Amino acid sequence: QVQVVESGGGLVQAGGSLRLSCAASGATDNVNAMGWFRQAPGKEREFVAGISWRGSPTSYTDSVKGRFTASRDDRKKTMYLQMDSLKPEDTAVYYCNIGRYLFGRYRSGDFWGQGTQVTVSS
Repeated sequence: QVQVVESGGGLVQAGGSLRLSCAASGATDNVNAMGWFRQAPGKEREFVAGISWRGSPTSYTDSVKGRFTASRDDRKKTMYLQMDSLKPEDTAVYYCNIGRYLFGRYRSGDFWGQGTQVTVSS
């Protein structure tokens, strides 16, 4: 099995930045891609960003394009999400996921982290 642990959440003012990390451990040899999802109170969990572990693609939901950047460190089996120009509507619990890309789209898998809270004040 694969385990993932997120870190880096917190409280920030609108316009500020945060960087989230997601470290994978365990049976990571078959990891194909990793992704970030978020869930705000009263809303469904939504895809935020994904990155392939085998080159391209990297993908984002429209609302974060140009503000969020996903990257990875192959040696550390860690994925990062640099979040700039944060807005109050970005407030949510952010979850890391082990998934895959299928026909150019990120597909979530069964392994999720515990989540990290991101709160953006106005």
